[in-house]
Amino acid sequence: MPEPQNFSREAPSLPARNAREAIPVGELNHAIATMLERGFPLTWVRGEISNFTRAASGHWYFSLKDARAQIRCVMFRGRNQHVDFTPREGEAVEVRAVVTLYEARGDLQLGVEAMRRAGLGNLYEAFLRLKEKLAQAGLFAPERKRPVPSHPRSIGIVTSLQAAALRDVLTTLRRRAPHVPVTVYPVPVQGAGAAQKIADMLDQASARRECDVIILCRGGGSIEDLWSFNEEVVAHAIARSAVPVVSGVGHETDFTIADFVADVRAPTPTGAAELVSPDRGHLLALTRRAGDALAQSMRRELDRRAQHLDWLARRLRSPQAQLQERRARVDNLARHLRSALRETVVAQRHRQQLLAMRWTACRPDMAAARADVTRLSQRMQAAAARMQERQAQRLASVAGALELLAPQRTLERGYAVLLDQRGRALRSPAELRPGGVVEAHLAEGVADIAIAGVQAKLGGI
Repeated sequence: MPEPQNFSREAPSLPARNAREAIPVGELNHAIATMLERGFPLTWVRGEISNFTRAASGHWYFSLKDARAQIRCVMFRGRNQHVDFTPREGEAVEVRAVVTLYEARGDLQLGVEAMRRAGLGNLYEAFLRLKEKLAQAGLFAPERKRPVPSHPRSIGIVTSLQAAALRDVLTTLRRRAPHVPVTVYPVPVQGAGAAQKIADMLDQASARRECDVIILCRGGGSIEDLWSFNEEVVAHAIARSAVPVVSGVGHETDFTIADFVADVRAPTPTGAAELVSPDRGHLLALTRRAGDALAQSMRRELDRRAQHLDWLARRLRSPQAQLQERRARVDNLARHLRSALRETVVAQRHRQQLLAMRWTACRPDMAAARADVTRLSQRMQAAAARMQERQAQRLASVAGALELLAPQRTLERGYAVLLDQRGRALRSPAELRPGGVVEAHLAEGVADIAIAGVQAKLGGI
């Protein structure tokens, strides 16, 4: 509950005026607004949302009301963007606001600075703490979620026998799947000890294994009404259930810990019933379509088999006709074989004759070849004799020329060759030195000559 506030009684005074002078409306409203803002500081106010409107600018306009009265409120975009939910009609909330006056119209209103759901103080904080704890423990992990059977053999409902949600669920199940048996596990869904009783009933339903899926449901209400489904004992009971659990608690905008732990969360109890039950009308329609398709397929198959039977009947003939046909075919093949053999023999005979003619044409004439060899041999011998005679004449001519140029013949004509001590031929008088020794080669021998003196003379032989 909001704490009592000490409001100041002091108000701003209007400027001094003549007693008969009229006060402008705007000035009066401004003075009233200033007085309200100073006299009523920020405080928490509780009430239900009414006439909620979101303006294009992002501001929220609504009224707060209770059983006795109502007051207009405004929450500007800079403030409402920090609210973690969108208010809806009839929702109980607590707002932290200042009392002011909208001067343009003279309307009393609350300027809202903060908003929370009613009763969310300690309960909501406890909800968030438990949610974080169970999330860290892995109870919300997607991998532990089990699929809901599409065609359950039996459906269980854990809720109160007096709950309107039970009637909605049973009505939906009777309409969609009247052939599926339903087992109701009665349990109180709010009040002291309700959470432990819900957990015990879930354990009992899981142990009895009478159902393929369990619906945990109740109707809408405030956070206090739904708090049994935010208890840790219920969360662990849902997690250890051997049967898949579908949570259908409250309205579509209501979220509880049970919704996060359950294998599937439905927006409403009726939605939970629709999730777990196959639609009987839809199944019957599918069955009729499947039956029609099967009958049509059977007719097509029978027609195809009848057509195939007619085709086989047309191909069926007597053994005598088949034997006669095979005999005619063998005779035809024999004729073809004989004709092929005759053609092959004739072709091979023609080819042999052609090869014989070609071989005869290519066979060499031995007598003519011998005559050619003899003639060529004689010509070769004559040519060899003539060549030998020419070579002998040429050799004699060269030998005579060589004889004329031989050094010995030159010496025999009276010439001599002088060599120095190193065996080199002396060609100039300048190469002779007095006292030196030269070797003189003559036609009939060699002599060493000592040089007493050298006198060079001009001219030659």
